[in-house]
Amino acid sequence: MPQMSTLLATHTDYDEEVVEWLRLLVNEWHLLADLSFSDLILWVPDRDPNQMWAVAQIRPTTGPTALLDDVVGDSVRYDPDSLALQAFWAGEPCETSDNKLATGIPVDMHAIPLRHGGRIIAVLEQHTNQMGVRANGALEDAYIAIAKVLRDMLIRGEFPLPGARSHPTRSPRVGDGLLWLGPGGEFRYATPNAVSAYRRAGFLGDIVAATPMSFSKEFGGEEEVLRLMTDLQVSEREVVVANVALRFRFIPLHDADGASAGACVVLRDITQIHRLDQQLITKDATIREIHHRVKNNLQTVSALLRMQARRVQSPEAKQALAEAMSRVASIAAVHEVLAYSFAEVVEFDDVADKILAMVGDVATPGRPAVVVREGTFGKVSPVVATNLSLVVTELCQNAVEHGLHGSPGTVRVVPLREDGRLEVRVLDEGVGLPEGFDPNRTTSLGLGIVTTLVADMHGSFELTARPEGGVVAVVRVPAPERE
Repeated sequence: MPQMSTLLATHTDYDEEVVEWLRLLVNEWHLLADLSFSDLILWVPDRDPNQMWAVAQIRPTTGPTALLDDVVGDSVRYDPDSLALQAFWAGEPCETSDNKLATGIPVDMHAIPLRHGGRIIAVLEQHTNQMGVRANGALEDAYIAIAKVLRDMLIRGEFPLPGARSHPTRSPRVGDGLLWLGPGGEFRYATPNAVSAYRRAGFLGDIVAATPMSFSKEFGGEEEVLRLMTDLQVSEREVVVANVALRFRFIPLHDADGASAGACVVLRDITQIHRLDQQLITKDATIREIHHRVKNNLQTVSALLRMQARRVQSPEAKQALAEAMSRVASIAAVHEVLAYSFAEVVEFDDVADKILAMVGDVATPGRPAVVVREGTFGKVSPVVATNLSLVVTELCQNAVEHGLHGSPGTVRVVPLREDGRLEVRVLDEGVGLPEGFDPNRTTSLGLGIVTTLVADMHGSFELTARPEGGVVAVVRVPAPERE
């Protein structure tokens, strides 16, 4: 099914302001669809005003659909029976009578021309299935009454209102619970779900007979509640009462004179979500504390290895301890980043820079070798970060010690992210590979670590001589883009 933005770009010349207003309407029209028990279709005129395109559609969650098929992407052209074209040409709302049959279903239809910036930019078509219509009761009467006010506001160009946008998962919907408030803040009607939410919050009286907004003190006082209702903006907030978390969404209602007609307030009991959020916060803090302690312990081990390296006399032992210290410190660098991060990913550039500085200090004490990064690693998962830190450490140490051999030079680390994969090249300007060297048969501990870790990441590793001299090590691992 074509996207709304694609259809608007293809068939209209609307500027960004008009497109954004239409997006806002589609973001908020679920309220009108559910309150009116109706399917809604948004039609926009083609560059040829005798043709219109359906760019968006929504079905009600409170009643049966009147449209069995999706119509987004369909068009009508020079059709005098099209209600959308009639409303667009006349510039006035149009409707059918006698329950027009649509695929055998009696359907009431209304078409409302939508004005923005002094011109008609679209038509909203409303289809109400009369076959499965619910028997009228207090709930249905309240829904339809609020829907009529919203539809009148839509005709006058006053809906959707600015303010807090509906979130597709967090914001409450009509079915979650609804309060209908009068101009003075009095309760006109409360749905059963809304009453249940108030009961759980400790209010045991008759809500409709209660004083205006019994929870007004939780919102900053009765004056604040009345301001919310008379404001020309939608607002949304959470309230915690008696360990019960409720999320309210205030939609002010206005009449043709601009006076307040009350408010439609939808609410949802989000207590369980609130508790889960608190648990996640606690667990996140615990995990970060664990990373912090692991980092401290690894740094302690690294310091002990450094002290031991100073005491031994054998150059081979000193070198082995220095390499072990680098490996431990590289893992500690990953845990340090995770300890201070709230994300589930690691910005590996920070880790890499610490590793490269450390390798330069440890592998070339007093020797003129430089290790630099050219490019960005981006974000990777903690598991990949841990393995990659060791791989980069080993390859850089190998390049400095065996490639440059104590001679002046530069080791370059060049990361490249492309098509869900991360390629890391480590290049030196040294003496190159020995004659007949096979990286798969070497007894080097460092290269053995690299081969094992790269295989663990389902990647590949190559070590080849450069034509201009020196060696290039290439590691390729899967690394999907992360946010």
